[in-house]
Amino acid sequence: MRCLKAFGERIATKDPDRQASEIHIRIALMNRFFALGTAEIARVA
Repeated sequence: MRCLKAFGERIATKDPDRQASEIHIRIALMNRFFALGTAEIARVA
């Protein structure tokens, strides 16, 4: 993919198979961003 759309933009493709893959890519990106932003908590005492 040349560029990724913002999460709020509409799905560009009309083909259902391509729509599904576009949605899977967006979900994978959101999960990765969430994982990067989540702090790891370690118990000290």
